[in-house]
Amino acid sequence: MPTHAAQRPRLTQASAPLTRAIEVRDEFGAARSITIPAERPLTIFVDKRELVTLMTLGAAPELLALGYLRNQRLVDSIDDIESITVDWDVQAAAVKTRRGIADFEARTAKRVVTTGCGQGTVFGNLMSEIDASALPAATDPGARLSQSALYGLLAAMRQQESTYKSAGSVHGCALFRQAGMLTFVEDVGRHNAIDTIAGWMWLHGVEGGDKAFYTTGRLTSEMVMKSAQMGVPIIVSRSGVTQMGYETAKRLGMLLFGRATNRHFICYCGFDRFDAEPEPPRNPV
Repeated sequence: MPTHAAQRPRLTQASAPLTRAIEVRDEFGAARSITIPAERPLTIFVDKRELVTLMTLGAAPELLALGYLRNQRLVDSIDDIESITVDWDVQAAAVKTRRGIADFEARTAKRVVTTGCGQGTVFGNLMSEIDASALPAATDPGARLSQSALYGLLAAMRQQESTYKSAGSVHGCALFRQAGMLTFVEDVGRHNAIDTIAGWMWLHGVEGGDKAFYTTGRLTSEMVMKSAQMGVPIIVSRSGVTQMGYETAKRLGMLLFGRATNRHFICYCGFDRFDAEPEPPRNPV
């Protein structure tokens, strides 16, 4: 159910420019102007205590901070957060909670450096808690995907205007209901992008059971775990999957696609959630 408006945290709207123009020279010695992603640090403080510094484009820093707290399970409910204030002059996001975070030091003491771009960090025992994630049954119509819907999802991503098309060097993530895109985020790291989507879902009371998550990046255990924590049972990647990402998704009964572009894909696991419509065999050359 959507969170009541009175309980939603107060958020600034401190989005930053996503690209910067620079002068370069090409292999012919010609000078020209191009754009590159405007990476910048954002340090998250919770009740005046430093938590982590993330490297980000800064498209939606408040949602990034919100989703980071959610996916690290440092805050149980969005109602616990009073406000998030981002100030780019000091490159900081100040999170104010209503009741504080119990055992803050103990819960943030154990850190696992992940494969996320810029070295993401996972706090606590999320690896051991992943089996507690509640995903809908494969028989639930909303928790399934047909091959035609997958093609529609991939077509929507091809048509999406993006920083990647103009400047490169970023990852894109999106949330879908079947072939309909609900939100799209780009960042220098795919873990930042999925955290921002998690923050958007939390803020707007969007449940994940009938959704699919798309990423341009590889499917590591971190990405699979975060999708599961968001309650999203279907993941689609333009890239591939690691062994731990595959094993985690298979154990949780998630539908996992990789190498998905145009009308090509590999379905790694979760076949009982997939309504396949096989392509006709190609004529031999």
